[in-house]
Amino acid sequence: MDTRRTLIFSAVLLATLTSAFVEELDDSFLTTRTVDDSWIIKFYAPWCSLCKQLDPVWHQIGSELKSLGSPVKVGKCDATANIGLAKEFRVKGYPAILMWKKHLKYNYSGPRTRDAILDFTHRVSGPVVRSLNSLQIFQHAISRHDIMFVYVGATSPLKGNFMSVAEELVVHTHFFSAARDVLPKDVSLSSLPTVLLFKDTTFHTYTEENDGDLRSWVNRERFPYFSKIDSFALYAMGESGKLVALVLLEERSLCEESERLKDLLRKVTSEQRHMYSRHFYFGFMTGNDYIKGLIMSDVIEPSFVVVNLSNDGYFLPHVPVKTERQLRDFLDGVVDGGVQCQGGNNVVQRIKRLIYEAKAMLTLLFTQVPLLSFFLLSFPLAIAAAFFYLCCKPHK
Repeated sequence: MDTRRTLIFSAVLLATLTSAFVEELDDSFLTTRTVDDSWIIKFYAPWCSLCKQLDPVWHQIGSELKSLGSPVKVGKCDATANIGLAKEFRVKGYPAILMWKKHLKYNYSGPRTRDAILDFTHRVSGPVVRSLNSLQIFQHAISRHDIMFVYVGATSPLKGNFMSVAEELVVHTHFFSAARDVLPKDVSLSSLPTVLLFKDTTFHTYTEENDGDLRSWVNRERFPYFSKIDSFALYAMGESGKLVALVLLEERSLCEESERLKDLLRKVTSEQRHMYSRHFYFGFMTGNDYIKGLIMSDVIEPSFVVVNLSNDGYFLPHVPVKTERQLRDFLDGVVDGGVQCQGGNNVVQRIKRLIYEAKAMLTLLFTQVPLLSFFLLSFPLAIAAAFFYLCCKPHK
């Protein structure tokens, strides 16, 4: 009995402590919030299993921000009971994670992990453009961030444009400003002001003539050239307009061939960056359910595929890719039209995809819960058969 009481007391104490870090919000938040407040809010539905899985992570985030003395408050809101607040934040699915800062709303669409959400919170809660005042601070920043956009120079129309872009896209990447003498000596600049991109141990100088609109350029270049890609990143990459070249790998232990193909793609990415970076992102992916749904068939692991998220299209090599030459021929064919794009999002493809997804769901249900699946499928059929019988039965 004492052990049971101890466990109950511990559970109550834990719930009390964690609830102190996360505030339950309702529609009154619309009138009680102040302009100086910053909030990270999780919108949930009581029946949502994914929302419940996020609960422990959300309380960890609340505890972490509290211990750091962060000005960001952590809240959660039942969107089904507080329609006004959910409508204000344009909540469309659950769980939804949004940040409110000085009347601006920022939607979080990344992985539902503690570190990823905390990184988003720290980035958005501070200045949208952070100042680098010394070479030491610059080196510290570049050691922490894989990708940095840095404005260099005095006040100018370009700086105003840079600030506007940063305010919109700070949810995705990091923006800084610096004086010329703060940068390393090997960073050569032909003129000022300018915007620099630091990525994958190198840098690129923005020019409107070559790179186009600043916002579009930032949106295109905010991902690493080569990385592990999950479904969140893949969807975001599709919004940039670039294609994504992937090597599909096993979800667990990788075989020798998987490691070889991953290294092959990384090598081509590094050595031929000047040829392909304008057209592609590169990476590897495990847990390939999204790709299976796109292709509507099982995928060979390991193998290569290029996807076009703007129209749900995909490209497959004509022959298995084994060498660097074969991989480059495949990528060149995608660029110049030699490799045909398959799939798409036309009406026929959408219908095929709906049928495929329905079959996949039914197969999964019958595999995991056969009795319930049989009942769910047979019940409407039985109702339809009874209705048909009554309609066709001769009347006396």
